[in-house]
Amino acid sequence: MHSFSLGRRNSPGRRRRTLRAAAATVSMVAGLGLLTACGDDTPPTVNYLVDARISTYNPNTVSGNADGVLMAFSRVLPGFSFLGASGQVIPDHDIGTATVVPGPSLTVRYDFNPKAVFSDGNAITCDDLLLSWAAQSGRFGDFAPATTAGYRDITKVDCSAGARTATVTFAKGHDYRDWLGLFGAGTLLPSHVVARDAGVAGVVDPIRANNRDVMARIAKSWNSGFALRPGSVDPARLVSSGPYKIESFTTEGGLVLTRNEKWWGDPATTDRVVVWSTAAPENLPAGFDVVDIADGTLGERDGKSAADQLGSANAKVADPRRALGIDEIVLSTAGAFSDPVKRQAFASCVPRDDLTRRFGSGAQLWNLRFLSPADTLGSAINGEFGKRYQRADLPRARQLAAQRPLKVRLAYRGRDARNKAMVAAIADSCKQAGITVTDTASPTTTVGDLGRTVDALLLTSGVSFAAAGANDPARTSYQLRGGDPLNIGDFRDPPTSAAIDQLAATVNAEDRLRLARTVENVAWRDVASIPLFATPRQQGFASTVGSVVPSAARSGTGWNMDRWKVSKR
Repeated sequence: MHSFSLGRRNSPGRRRRTLRAAAATVSMVAGLGLLTACGDDTPPTVNYLVDARISTYNPNTVSGNADGVLMAFSRVLPGFSFLGASGQVIPDHDIGTATVVPGPSLTVRYDFNPKAVFSDGNAITCDDLLLSWAAQSGRFGDFAPATTAGYRDITKVDCSAGARTATVTFAKGHDYRDWLGLFGAGTLLPSHVVARDAGVAGVVDPIRANNRDVMARIAKSWNSGFALRPGSVDPARLVSSGPYKIESFTTEGGLVLTRNEKWWGDPATTDRVVVWSTAAPENLPAGFDVVDIADGTLGERDGKSAADQLGSANAKVADPRRALGIDEIVLSTAGAFSDPVKRQAFASCVPRDDLTRRFGSGAQLWNLRFLSPADTLGSAINGEFGKRYQRADLPRARQLAAQRPLKVRLAYRGRDARNKAMVAAIADSCKQAGITVTDTASPTTTVGDLGRTVDALLLTSGVSFAAAGANDPARTSYQLRGGDPLNIGDFRDPPTSAAIDQLAATVNAEDRLRLARTVENVAWRDVASIPLFATPRQQGFASTVGSVVPSAARSGTGWNMDRWKVSKR
């Protein structure tokens, strides 16, 4: 067995019983859906609308995370765990087991289910886990992961090529609290496909040797080799490890998921799920069976309001008190905002209280960046922060910006009516302080635009334009850690980064509060970002679809789509 060491840089029961119990707790009534099975050859189909942009098969890249593609692929690329309805981590024993074993620091043994294979018949092995670690650890420079949270704390991975087991060892003092969430849904990409792209027999030896030339080719495949564009789908590349697989992806037909014949667990209850995206509104059908979108992302079309287009899905804004994602404005620390005083000036003209009342759908003003309203720790300290910036202070904004005219390019993912109105309200307020705010949103806006063509981005905490968050906020906190890819504004403060590292390994609630206060004090002092309120998400489903359990997490309502059941008419 090979040991990979490159220097530092409680199981709750069977998954199927968990899903059935969760589904049994939900009762929502809606009208007739769009289910397809009436007198033609099309199998029973659920039309699922998301605000994710289906741009890649890899949810772990910068674009995959920001575009929210896990909403579509949680049951296509499962892992050792998945996020439940409340964002809690639930072990997935269909893939295997993760067991803590004795060691000088946190040590976890991963045993793959011996039946586990990809849809092309290749076994799922520790090679796939090793690739996931290498890509997200931050130790191999050519990879471009969305974040290194958790994976950066792993110092050693014991893996023999083709083996069905791996042992992972964390650095001493860095026992990542949310370790069960690592190697979860969406993280285990097919290493044999990546190896084929790189022209090698497998990924284990190149990673062990840190062969730079080969690792560059491996990274290129992992970064961009799984890009998705409407048109032909290569089944030899986009192989599935879950109950669903990709059948087709077209502009007029959406992303079609069908049962994976190679799946060894309980087969998907419904034959076919078609995923539609608000990012491509031109070809959306007349209605939907399941909906999970941010309020405002579906605009008027052909004279029909968003509510009319949603049809019988009975979509309503979810309770903001259980929200895991926060609307926030992330500021670049370059260009117009290179001086913290300019960031303070802009924050002083943002009418946070007014924005919350007008666009928060009943949510309270939120002053924290990674502790969410659903987190009891967040509720405990929310009122302690952001007092200076609760409402627009135009005299202060004018004074801070007086030395030099401040012009701010503020963007969001285009075609979002709510965000457009929010930016307009901010521009109107800031104009009174002599600060010019320009709406530079586009349907093609990406997080990579920050600091280049835009100065600030309006998105959801965890750096997402779609569903975001988890019950444990450790991953989201890395958006403020210096050097982490999730820190798209490149905010840097060494004591804050140290506090985040410590926070990620801390279990005690009092210590976590102390560290969270440390981070928020500095983030507000230097205005790394401007939190607003819980992201209002519209969720719902038709009465003809059973076992749908809306989720507050970044996996979205599709977290249990293989249990969705079409009722007979």
